[in-house]
Amino acid sequence: MTFQEDKMEAFMAIFGQSKEKIRSFPGCLHLELLCDLDKPNVRMTYSHWESAEALERYRQSELFRTTWAATKQLFADKPVAFSAGQLEVL
Repeated sequence: MTFQEDKMEAFMAIFGQSKEKIRSFPGCLHLELLCDLDKPNVRMTYSHWESAEALERYRQSELFRTTWAATKQLFADKPVAFSAGQLEVL
């Protein structure tokens, strides 16, 4: 997610208020917030879910809707989201 530079503090406040709720959402196994080391206004959430269905239940929840509605107002560019499958564990 690429944020307007002057909106980073607002995003961090939103994430701070919602991270434990997301982590405790049924089916969420892991949640991290990562940053781009070269672009200080780029952040990425990285999460593990029990199943695609659990992730979809989260995406349909009021928690997601309200968090996303507040977050998307802060973007400087269109966000990128994708689900990935594990190919190999080292």
